[in-house]
Amino acid sequence: MEKTLVDKIKNDPKYQDLVSKRSRFAWTLSIIMLIIYYTFIMVIAFSPQTFALKISATSVITIGIPIGIFVILSAFVLTGIYVWRANSEFDELTNQIKAEIK
Repeated sequence: MEKTLVDKIKNDPKYQDLVSKRSRFAWTLSIIMLIIYYTFIMVIAFSPQTFALKISATSVITIGIPIGIFVILSAFVLTGIYVWRANSEFDELTNQIKAEIK
């Protein structure tokens, strides 16, 4: 009986739509994060003097510090965006699928 329930869910067009949307969105956010991170690492590897520039003539802080903070914060922001969409659109689709299956 469970096998037929699983097949019923997998064949539901709303479930297929949910899986497609969620996967596409997750991959998009992952690619954005990878671009941010690997760009940061490539600049460190091939042009470290870029991040060694001081923010101002009197400052001891280099430009690499705020850019590094940006990399960290971007991960939190992208995670927040995913959670927000998952809690609204994806959960609504999941609830619709569950209601139709019962």
